[in-house]
This record gives sequence, structure tokens and C-alpha cells, in this order.
Amino acid sequence: MVKVYHNNRCSKSRGACQILSENGVQAEVLEYLKTPLTEAEIADLLVKLNMKAADLVRKNEGIYKSDHAGKNYSETEWISILAANPILIERPIIVKGDKAIIGRPPEKVLDFLQL
Repeated sequence: MVKVYHNNRCSKSRGACQILSENGVQAEVLEYLKTPLTEAEIADLLVKLNMKAADLVRKNEGIYKSDHAGKNYSETEWISILAANPILIERPIIVKGDKAIIGRPPEKVLDFLQL
């Protein structure tokens, strides 16, 4: 089963969902802004993404610029910040089994699903 952590207001996220649909891939779409992820879920995603929490942060968001830019947080602190402010989570995130990618550009999704 493929999961997509999705924000419908994001064109890249919508594009990734469209690519999945056009290729007959059934995916569980999780709107993480409506149902925020827990710290444990974020930590699990980071393992699947093979990345650090700071690398998952959308640095162009206003809340990042006003509250977090230039600060040196620990991994645990970043995970807490992401859980409290899901708008800061990069998107879309595509999960298949024990692997995940950030679907930017959306065309990356097709290569990922070929694994």
C-alpha cells in the first residue's frame, strides 16, 4: 500500500496524487494538516526518508522565518516543532513499505514506485 502525506493547497502535492491516479496506483491519502502527525509518526517517517528532521522543514514558511530560522535545535526538538506546526513539513511525502521520498518534483514518484 502506498501512502501520501498530502496538502491539497500545494500544487506539487496535487501533482503527485494525479500521477499516482493516472498510473492506477491506489494510495491512502493522509491530509496531515487536518490530522497532524504525532512525534512518533514523524520520527518513523524520518527513518523511512533516511533524513534528519531539519531537512524536512519548509524553510520558506513564515513561521519558520519568524520563529525558527538560524536556531540550532536538536533532532528531538525539531520533531516536536514539526508535530506542533505541520505546515512546516515538506510535501508531498510518498511511502511504500519501509521507504519514503519527498515527491518533488512530482515525477520522482514514478521512479520511486519502480523500486
